[in-house]
Amino acid sequence: MSEANILTPTGWVRGHLSLHDGRIAQIDGQPCNPDDNDLPYMLPGFIDLHVHGGGGSDIMQGREGFDTIARTHARFGTTSLLATTMTAPKEELTQVLGELGSYARQPRSDGARVLGVHLEGPYINPGKLGAQPNFAHQALLEEVEAYLDLAPIKVITIAPEIAGHLPLIRHLSERGIRLQLGHTLGSYEDGVAALEAGATSFTHLYNAMSPLAHREPGIVGAALAHAQYAELIPDLLHVHPGAIRVALRSIPCLYCVTDSTAAAGMPDGEYKLGSHTVTKCLGGVRLPDGTLAGSTLTMDQALRNLVKIGLPLAEASQRLSQFPADYLGIEERGRLQAGSWADTVTLDRNLNLIGVMVEGVAL
Repeated sequence: MSEANILTPTGWVRGHLSLHDGRIAQIDGQPCNPDDNDLPYMLPGFIDLHVHGGGGSDIMQGREGFDTIARTHARFGTTSLLATTMTAPKEELTQVLGELGSYARQPRSDGARVLGVHLEGPYINPGKLGAQPNFAHQALLEEVEAYLDLAPIKVITIAPEIAGHLPLIRHLSERGIRLQLGHTLGSYEDGVAALEAGATSFTHLYNAMSPLAHREPGIVGAALAHAQYAELIPDLLHVHPGAIRVALRSIPCLYCVTDSTAAAGMPDGEYKLGSHTVTKCLGGVRLPDGTLAGSTLTMDQALRNLVKIGLPLAEASQRLSQFPADYLGIEERGRLQAGSWADTVTLDRNLNLIGVMVEGVAL
């Protein structure tokens, strides 16, 4: 492979990768300072744990759109992702999860690897829907078990203040499911109790959750005071750069997601988001009343945005690749080292994407 500044877990190496069966066999080269040369950057492929759609297709539209979504995000450097559902009636969720379960078991096509599912709702507070359709309801173990039988659900967004949710968080977390707090009107105390019960992250931090105030710290306060992990949308529309910096100082393993919709990678116009019709314009996606409804963000732009607000390139990469992998407990993705899947992105000196590789295959 061509020589590049390769970001490894121990620092930058000027060299190239050797591959075997889709994995990194070894990295040949010498430690370097990339500022001392004009070679491109090679980073771990981006891992996006919150993807509703892309390329004009929405996850909730079913199997026919999954390939389009995976290919679209791979074009922008996402090498693996979690397909993220919307709040919907049980029959619709059952259908989509069944199709996602089958899709995740198939050999990868020419797009990003679908690692599993992020179930965003229906176990959220109906008073904090954001752009979620109004099908929220209390989580019942029997229903969750049925969904888990259909698809590899890795993450569930849940409102901790809803009756019965704390014991469910405890039960599911013991089974290895990641429970994230989001779309919630819960108090600071609700958030702390959920973390103590086994919740592990916060869904699109700051958005669709009770805010931080000095006498009512809210769910945001619980995250900033106690969280090890939280996801955040760095499109610079959902969260002010100053608030991003607060989160960076407070949450050690803050990781970034796109919360992307069918509008990602597409021109301005109308698109589906679950049962909603949303409009892409002025760089965002909104409901008719102006509410932000997911994003048009891609992970390569997320990287550039993080660097723009002051993060070193290596740290920005870590928050788009290593930390999401660590959060899911995946050791063979999110870092470039011998034995890892050869998931890479190559960027020029202006951080424009010039190459993507998924499991050793150049796209």
